[in-house]
Amino acid sequence: MGRSVKKGPYVDAKLLRKVMRARDSGNREPIRTWRRECTIIPEFVGFYFEVHNGNKFLKVFVTEDMVGHKLGEFSPTRIFKGHSSRKTEEKK
Repeated sequence: MGRSVKKGPYVDAKLLRKVMRARDSGNREPIRTWRRECTIIPEFVGFYFEVHNGNKFLKVFVTEDMVGHKLGEFSPTRIFKGHSSRKTEEKK
């Protein structure tokens, strides 16, 4: 179930302050965050974020198409290494 329209999108206040500070100073360094549940708002467009996936930080560049999604959607937590091939099954 989504968040109430009355409440608006969830945006971490500390992360928003960091974005506004970077915008005012013209700083283009990536903003490091653990807040995967934070909703991307139009103020985030054009910035790089380093989003933690539980193991390391993955670099995410925010574009206009991402507005309304969560930061965690662009930093996968699981790595698919592929199914076993027939060759390895025949050896067993």
